[in-house]
Amino acid sequence: MTLVLLDTNAYLRLAKRIRPLLGVEFGQKQYVLTVLKQVEDEVFKSPRLQFLYPWFSDTDLNAERMARQVRLNKKERTQIEAAASVLRAYVLADPLGYTTQGRSPPSPTDCFILAFGQVRPAIVVTDDLGMHKLAKDFDLDIWHGHELLKKMLSAKAIANELVREIFTALENNDDLPRTWQEVKHTVFKKLFGL
Repeated sequence: MTLVLLDTNAYLRLAKRIRPLLGVEFGQKQYVLTVLKQVEDEVFKSPRLQFLYPWFSDTDLNAERMARQVRLNKKERTQIEAAASVLRAYVLADPLGYTTQGRSPPSPTDCFILAFGQVRPAIVVTDDLGMHKLAKDFDLDIWHGHELLKKMLSAKAIANELVREIFTALENNDDLPRTWQEVKHTVFKKLFGL
């Protein structure tokens, strides 16, 4: 089994449309999607996110998140927190590198998620370019949300129509990341054409 962690933005872009999303095994590498409690905490601490995503508190989604959350023992939590603190210090030491080219500095939650992927082997899914830079600097496994969709599509875990629906919904909500726009007519050429 290969654990795949969704960060806050990846979860919010997909959870409403792919049901069930968490805990379903797919692909030859037996990918299994999950979210950490920190993602839930981040949404509940942000009035803006709660306003933009009122469905986040949906009973079925809450139950799915609770059932699929990864439990950490004390030793793992200590290791992850130590690794997260190294990642966070690295970000703070290079503010310019994390505030250019459309990037924003990874938050403490972002650093925790990446550290989890470092301590307990997992692939992190995010569209946050700052997290991609940090993951690259530390040689951590990371995917964009569209890469996850492509893998799910290849494994027949989702259908072409759902991919088109997700792209359309994100465009309509003015939430289609630049990286998704760039691959719409290349990686997903069969779905969207030129």
